[in-house]
Amino acid sequence: MPPTSTADTEPVPASGGSIARPGDPSRKGAIYGVLSYGLWGLVPLYFKLVSSVAPQEVVAQRIVWSFVLLSLVLTLVGRWHEVLPALRSRPVMTALATSTLLLAFNWFVYIYAVSTNQVVEASVGYFLNPLVNVVLGVVVLKEHLRRWQVASVVLAAIGVAILGVPWIAVSLALSFAFYGLLRKQVAVDGLLGLFVETLLLVPLALGFVLYLKVQGASAFVVSDPSMCLKLAASGIVTCVPLLLFAAAARRLRFATLGFLQYIAPTIQFLIAVLIFRELLSTAKVVSLSLIWTAVGIYSLDSLRMLHQHRITAREAQRFEPAPADV
Repeated sequence: MPPTSTADTEPVPASGGSIARPGDPSRKGAIYGVLSYGLWGLVPLYFKLVSSVAPQEVVAQRIVWSFVLLSLVLTLVGRWHEVLPALRSRPVMTALATSTLLLAFNWFVYIYAVSTNQVVEASVGYFLNPLVNVVLGVVVLKEHLRRWQVASVVLAAIGVAILGVPWIAVSLALSFAFYGLLRKQVAVDGLLGLFVETLLLVPLALGFVLYLKVQGASAFVVSDPSMCLKLAASGIVTCVPLLLFAAAARRLRFATLGFLQYIAPTIQFLIAVLIFRELLSTAKVVSLSLIWTAVGIYSLDSLRMLHQHRITAREAQRFEPAPADV
């Protein structure tokens, strides 16, 4: 899932009609957004290919190869000059150091979920994520809950309670929500932020990879070129959806991105049930029904508020006094 926030999203002026004009940034943004979330939804298929490798080694390889690919991207787009100022900023580095730990934890839990056939529970975690964001907004940012937001949070909480303690879903939802909250407050974009995070992690990851090599326990061996290619591809699996997401975030409204984010866990859920043949107990069906209902209520309430804001903006523009002639 996307390890980034939409804090740097720039609003795009709406077109006059319901269909985007040719060349309208929102059209390209929608394509980039669907591609990014679609690829994130397919990620379980990749991690299933490397499920024979210990999750901690997959995480380490993912960090190393993401660092290599991001270094190449920074070179191609000519942004190396932005790295040093970020590293010298104490507030930025404090926030990114914390977000780095959350990111590594999130990656490990997700890879563990795929390797142990618990993709359904992992998808539940990302369905819960926007509702956890609502709760964090109240607790941390002192925001006020609307009536329907309260209803959606309560329903989701009941759904989670039915599953007992679904630690994978809760861990993914909480770690990603806190990660997004931290990244929302850091003045760096997705590309630069992820590079700094991988930069902080790469010494430990590379050290662990070398340790496994010395111990003869590494899955990255010349005698198995297929597995080497699969592990090296983790950099592409990580970075390509992120770069597409960054392109979408510059062209779409925050609300639009919020609705697109459900593409990924929906695809993951379908893969888990239809391809991986994970079993759905009665408790899981009831729990998922409540969580999906909560997500539906939250989405409809968000659409209603967005519609009201647009009407208010139009009314304010209509009654705005015309500029005086000079």
